[in-house]
Amino acid sequence: MYLPQLSPYAFVLGPLRVHWYSLFMALSILAGGAYFVREAERRRLGEDERVFDLALWALVGGIVGARLMFVLANDPLWVVRDPLQILRVYQGGLSWHGALAGGLGGAALYARRHPMRLNPLLDLAVPGVAFGYAVVRIGNIFNHEVLGRMTAFAFGRWPAQLVGAAIGAALLVRYFARERSDLPAGDQWWSFLFYHTLLRAVFEESVRDNPLYLVHYVNPVLGVGFTTLTQLASPVVLAVVLPLWRRALVRRESRAGGAAAQGAEGLQPLPEHAR
Repeated sequence: MYLPQLSPYAFVLGPLRVHWYSLFMALSILAGGAYFVREAERRRLGEDERVFDLALWALVGGIVGARLMFVLANDPLWVVRDPLQILRVYQGGLSWHGALAGGLGGAALYARRHPMRLNPLLDLAVPGVAFGYAVVRIGNIFNHEVLGRMTAFAFGRWPAQLVGAAIGAALLVRYFARERSDLPAGDQWWSFLFYHTLLRAVFEESVRDNPLYLVHYVNPVLGVGFTTLTQLASPVVLAVVLPLWRRALVRRESRAGGAAAQGAEGLQPLPEHAR
């Protein structure tokens, strides 16, 4: 959607200009963080202080990773030519894949230093990440960015931001629909990453007006094109996520099998001399 009449600023106080994008991002961090800490404490996945610290490490790692990935993918010469530009996060420019990698790295480092089961905690991060993706895409509308391709249809331009928001919202609903199920630890998180990567590459990126690499195909009638940088990266992400998702499922099966074997062993008939 391109609505130039919308102001990107939620409010202005003298030299301070607060973007809708920033407010939506802050809202998602607060809501996701509150849910994560509350549920981790309720499910006794760690001491209160350590759960909060792990969330903080993930947040810092996510911001650092998001900015570094954006710089490397868009203007790596900043590192030499203008290194201070890397720190100007307030000017925009964050990468989704960088945020995931940095957040996972920060959480994994903390969980390793303070022994905590990571997969159950990662599951609790899904609502915040899914909600954040949805509302930040709405913020993109106010910022007049993440625009869709033009089509020959009556609506003109694809509302790429709404496509992305719908993906985040659908995966958020999916999480809560499955929350009460007896799922293996890690299933919610790794399946979320799998489906988000797949849906984004197939639907959002196809209609988003991004630069194309390797294959330069655009259908001007349908307003779809490929391949964008995200579409090229998606198979790599899926190749990493699938084994980790499968590993979470196998762990559950092996534990269930071990418990069944122990139960069956306890029901074996006593030997003749012990009767």
